[in-house]
Amino acid sequence: MVNSKVLQTAFVALLVACGGEVTDPPGNGGNGGPPSVSLQPDRDNTLFEEPTGALSNGAGDFIFAGRTSTTQLGTIRRGLIRFDIAGSALPAGATIDSVRLRMNMSRTIAGPTTVSLHRVTADWGAAGSDAAGAEGGGAAPETGDATWIHTFFDTDQWTNPGGDFVAGASAGTQVQTTGFYTWASTTMRADVRGWQADAASNFGWILIGDETAETTAKRFDSVDIDNAANRPQLTIFYTRP
Repeated sequence: MVNSKVLQTAFVALLVACGGEVTDPPGNGGNGGPPSVSLQPDRDNTLFEEPTGALSNGAGDFIFAGRTSTTQLGTIRRGLIRFDIAGSALPAGATIDSVRLRMNMSRTIAGPTTVSLHRVTADWGAAGSDAAGAEGGGAAPETGDATWIHTFFDTDQWTNPGGDFVAGASAGTQVQTTGFYTWASTTMRADVRGWQADAASNFGWILIGDETAETTAKRFDSVDIDNAANRPQLTIFYTRP
């Protein structure tokens, strides 16, 4: 007889590999805790500091946050990430109790630095640009990509170069060596609750690293990375209506 937990584990692994959502079964949650739904981004990108909007990475395997140098122009990197709350398996009328973002940081030469999430206040795009190699230099944007000056290349622009976002951070975590990192806060919960109530206001978060010191950049795996287990994941814990 096949163990039901083995079958459930295999099913979850297949679902994640196919880019699907994982939702706890009805009741009190999969392991006696609250029910939850886990989402992968529906888009992500990196804003590369470049005054003419000549760089993007909408289809790349990685997104970046931080600074590569303080002695040269064009060294700041800011990551964009968005999750489709309205289109998820979150039940209508559910009360969101807490949220947690997990990301895999896969490359850095920097020491410990705080990477913060800020709520974005304007819509933006991720199209087909795909940087070569380790991707830190970006690629030429394609139509619909976000860049340092464009929300959607090459027609619509940010009000502020480098992105429009709330000045106060929704959450921050110290990122050191390679591995998985988690962001969680009541402000993030408020952000997601707001997007649950008004899907049209959901422009996701921007990842901001240390932009004052030299060589602080951190590289995170994106939704386009082949290994599904390393893709960003937003987990929403909720109470059923």
